Amino acid sequence: MKALIALEDGSLYEGEGFGAEGAQVGEVVFNTSMTGYQELLTDPSYHRQIVVCTVPHVGNVGINDEDSESARVWVAGFAVRALSPIVSNWRAKRTLDEYLREQGVIGISGVETRSLVRRLRIRGVMRGVIAHGDAAEDSESLIAQARAWQGMTNLDLTGEVTCSAPYVWEESVDPQWYIGIAEPPSAPRGHIVAYDFGIKHNQLRLFTARGFRVTVVPARTPAEDVLALQPDGVFLSNGPGDPAAVTYAIENTRALLGRVPIFGICLGHQILALALGGSTHKMLFGHRGGNQPTVDSNGAVSITVHNHGFAVSAGSLPEDVEVTRINLNDDCIEGLRCQRLRAFSVQYHPEAAPGPHDALDLFDEFAALISRTPQP
Repeated sequence: MKALIALEDGSLYEGEGFGAEGAQVGEVVFNTSMTGYQELLTDPSYHRQIVVCTVPHVGNVGINDEDSESARVWVAGFAVRALSPIVSNWRAKRTLDEYLREQGVIGISGVETRSLVRRLRIRGVMRGVIAHGDAAEDSESLIAQARAWQGMTNLDLTGEVTCSAPYVWEESVDPQWYIGIAEPPSAPRGHIVAYDFGIKHNQLRLFTARGFRVTVVPARTPAEDVLALQPDGVFLSNGPGDPAAVTYAIENTRALLGRVPIFGICLGHQILALALGGSTHKMLFGHRGGNQPTVDSNGAVSITVHNHGFAVSAGSLPEDVEVTRINLNDDCIEGLRCQRLRAFSVQYHPEAAPGPHDALDLFDEFAALISRTPQP
């Protein structure tokens, strides 16, 4: 059945639909990862985004019960060059087509993804609509819908992806997939309270694998309520939308600074930067994929996983905030640290899932920061 992606600039990309039927508006972005589409689909940071895969062949390993990074699919739509007609993996329980249909998410295959990605790479990400079935017949209406949507700037989406109530996380990683991670210590190393701005499961698994008790709290939880849980450290998770619009998270983070060690990832990195007095900006096409090179202040290079369309603005941070990592492709700020306030963060995803494990030591860095902090 016919499917279509309509962009705000009036361009149209036809293909064959799979998954659910209907139409959905979103920001059209591209991801350069070679594997891990199930983790990508279930990453809440992709909420309201129509994701285009640059790898041409998708779907051959199906969908399993172990690799989801949240309880549902969050992408607004999924575009691939070629959808595999065969599933061949011993863990697979269903096809990608079946999975997206169950989740009510639209997919499109047979798209000329090279042309679409090139357009986004040159002109920047765009508002768009993905349509499958009868909804794909009226292209002019789809273009109008794309132009009418407000886009990501000034959009707070954390309320749509966060948990509704606090909960305790206990699952750890499977050691067979992680070199150097053994069984957690018999005695707890401390208590981490994690703000859920769109959190990924593997971030939580990597904390429990290091012996921490973990309590996850909703995005709007006041700082004083977090402190009442007596955390040894506070984690600021990834998430979707414009960081500058998440004003309550910025205020709560500012109230926590200096009172407890803080570690932020992706949106959490941006929120920490804003709480410290910095600013953020919308990027042309962002970083999305598992092959982004970053370099730290010692010259060590890591290949890292990225998923962000906003970034911390260079030169906006106070003097006592150190830029610890930059992107080798475009000098984007990828990490920061404020030693005085015992806070640090990275723009990328050290937890991987999917992607390389080059940056797993950041979880050990947070554990070491907590251990050095005097307990009340």
